[in-house]
Amino acid sequence: MVASSVAPRGPAMRRIVVLVAAGCLGLGTLGTLGVAGSAGAVSATGARGTSQVAATTAAAAISAVGVPSAGPVTWAPCRGAALAQAGAECGSLAVPLDHSKPQGTKVTLALSRVRHTSPASTYQGVMLVNPGGPGASGLNLALIGADVPQHAGDTYDWIGFDPRGVGASKPALSCVPGYFGPLRPPYIPVTAALERTWRDRSAGYARACEKNATTLLPHMKTRDNAQDMDDIRAALGVPKLSFYGFSYGTYLGQVYATLYPSRVRRMVLDSNVDPRYVWYQANLRQDPAFELTMGKWFGWLAKYDSTYQLGGTADEVRQLFYEQETSLQKHPAGGKVGPAEWDDAFLLAGYAQSTWPGLGQAFASWVHQHDATQLVAAWEDTDTPGDDNGFAVYNAVECTDAPWPRSWSTWADDAWRTHRVAPFVTWANTWFNAPCLTWPVTAGTPVAVHGGGTSALLIGETLDAATPFEGSLEVRRRFTHASLIAEPGGTTHAGSLLGNACVDDKIAAYLARGVLPVRRAGDQADAECAPLPGPVPGSAAPARAALPSLSVPGRAAGQPVG
Repeated sequence: MVASSVAPRGPAMRRIVVLVAAGCLGLGTLGTLGVAGSAGAVSATGARGTSQVAATTAAAAISAVGVPSAGPVTWAPCRGAALAQAGAECGSLAVPLDHSKPQGTKVTLALSRVRHTSPASTYQGVMLVNPGGPGASGLNLALIGADVPQHAGDTYDWIGFDPRGVGASKPALSCVPGYFGPLRPPYIPVTAALERTWRDRSAGYARACEKNATTLLPHMKTRDNAQDMDDIRAALGVPKLSFYGFSYGTYLGQVYATLYPSRVRRMVLDSNVDPRYVWYQANLRQDPAFELTMGKWFGWLAKYDSTYQLGGTADEVRQLFYEQETSLQKHPAGGKVGPAEWDDAFLLAGYAQSTWPGLGQAFASWVHQHDATQLVAAWEDTDTPGDDNGFAVYNAVECTDAPWPRSWSTWADDAWRTHRVAPFVTWANTWFNAPCLTWPVTAGTPVAVHGGGTSALLIGETLDAATPFEGSLEVRRRFTHASLIAEPGGTTHAGSLLGNACVDDKIAAYLARGVLPVRRAGDQADAECAPLPGPVPGSAAPARAALPSLSVPGRAAGQPVG
């Protein structure tokens, strides 16, 4: 489950649902693919605007990055509130459904742009952004340039996009919109009947995707998305692009740099997917990591027992958590939250410590007042019932990027073995990915990722559950011109540009002047920053123009792997 808004499960993870809503285009629906004109054909949807931040520093002369030529994207003002307020522009770009047939059927990508505000002499080019998932919308992520310290983001054009099949891109993939509706079966298959129910649900979802999107499904690999990125670069008329990716977006960046190393200027990759394990093993490796992180949340609740009164030790809180979950089998909270929804409602505690106070209050309100209001809201934020677009795209990408075991006995054996040490998320994550067992499209061979001389700044918190830190070390091994910032003991996924000055200032230095932390000898991080301190009860989550989509095991995408 990687998803990058924060969504639940999968090495790619579902989105984390803290993603700011709204893009500039209306949500597209999946329909028959039509043939458009050339790959450059576009329909205007949004418009031009300027960001409100003032430009300052500069690193490269405009001649070094290229000046955008009049390309095939027609920009117009965005209609979504957040983008419109920032003066962002929106547009669309037709790209080949099958990149081996550039004159054939097209799909349309929704784009957003927040333009640089610096003088032409200090302009540094185009910065594409991706929040993760796979399956998360990236339109609002064009706003994060304003969050880079020292106005270092002001010298770039920040380009957000909804990848093929996602959100406002057309066609948008949907298979069973109500798949994450309320009162699904419990995740842990303690009976043969329960196991069969989940296997049938998963196989049915795969069949529905085949029925709804027969033409699109064979062309949803990360390689296809990387090729789309290069079409965006070409449409913008620049010889090179820079890239900022979170969660699954780090893997997309890794693949792009491998396929097009000479077309990359700078890359920031936050919470790195380990390219060795896409995707079956990556999901299994998430489960023990989430168990550890959830244990830290239980410990935090115990520390503040005077506020929440859920137990004085982590073990007491954990016991109460599972007692409440079991009780919901017969008496769902608010008529909507049963055991499966309960797990999903609290999943984001494993993604970001900023969610701990709010989720703690939801837990306590249910236990002490039997008030389900916050609990139902937490579940709806995570699972987005009625909207399976993120989950559909998550499967379409991960099921075809690389082969999955085709024997259920392999899945079951691995899940039960992992469940013994990581009961919180293992079976939820298994069922989140189970459509891949019977996915109707033959999986491809993963791209053999290498750095190709690409300059990159890598970032990872060492207890990140969605993308375990070993993945960042592995990417550093393969990207020999990259530097890695570690945050020892940090549990937050995709947490850069959220106010950690040590991390964010290094990002600013890299984007402004190309300065990376000095690469150290050996297999280790090149710089260390203390993670942000833990929250206190009543504190609000940190603000950011647009939060990445985090992958989360087990739910409808909102979304990450990385």
